[in-house]
Amino acid sequence: MKMGVLGRATGLALGAATAVASIALAVAPAGSAAARSVASTSKTAVSRTASAAPRVMKEGMSGSDVLALQHRLWGLHYWPGVKIDGRFTHDTTEAVWAFQAINGLTEDGQVGPVTAAALAHPRAYKAQYPHGPATRVEVNINKNAQVLVLYKNNSPYLISHVSSGGGYTYCSKGSCGHVAITPTGTYTLHSFIPGPVTVPLGLMYNPVFFIGTAYAIHGDTSVPVYPASHGCIRIPNNLSKTFHTMFTVSYSHGTQVDIYNRSGVQHS
Repeated sequence: MKMGVLGRATGLALGAATAVASIALAVAPAGSAAARSVASTSKTAVSRTASAAPRVMKEGMSGSDVLALQHRLWGLHYWPGVKIDGRFTHDTTEAVWAFQAINGLTEDGQVGPVTAAALAHPRAYKAQYPHGPATRVEVNINKNAQVLVLYKNNSPYLISHVSSGGGYTYCSKGSCGHVAITPTGTYTLHSFIPGPVTVPLGLMYNPVFFIGTAYAIHGDTSVPVYPASHGCIRIPNNLSKTFHTMFTVSYSHGTQVDIYNRSGVQHS
């Protein structure tokens, strides 16, 4: 199932109750009271035999439990990939990273009992600019967060893992001593360039610029769980193909982006 901008309603087809039941059953010890309880919650939950061993879901796996996980992440506004098809891709891993960061969990990209329990009772991200424009982008570049939240009508529409400036020094055009820092502040998403764009420091995929043509939110083939960029905000490469269509890109009335570095304020 492809998940476009207009496909969110379809993406919620399983319903939160079914998805949570499926995930919880997948990681509950077989034959346990928890497994029996979850099984009775939804007749459409993933079925398991009494002898089946629980499994921790991680990248490379596939199955109905992964499908339920992807639906649950999508229902919570995380981006698990272009397709919701029961295959645990790296895009799904990055969605799990974002969920784990917001919920104060170890960001290992895997869904075991602890993460599954959090999916059943998730924490909501606390907006830092609740009185800002109804449509806006907030990016928390704190090393323990590294998340982007797109708001529409003052409600989360999309949550994504990101990787911001890594804080290291680097050389560019024969000049060294530059520090890889993402500037904080309030900016406008003013221009977009499709496809791969070659810059002195490498490639940017589908960049949406917020400071001249130097700093952008852009796709990358590497968006690790820690700050690693030269200063731009990296998002999953596949997400970058449609990200720019979700808001207004314009010099005169582009969507506002607020970039901050804050810890201990993620939860509402």
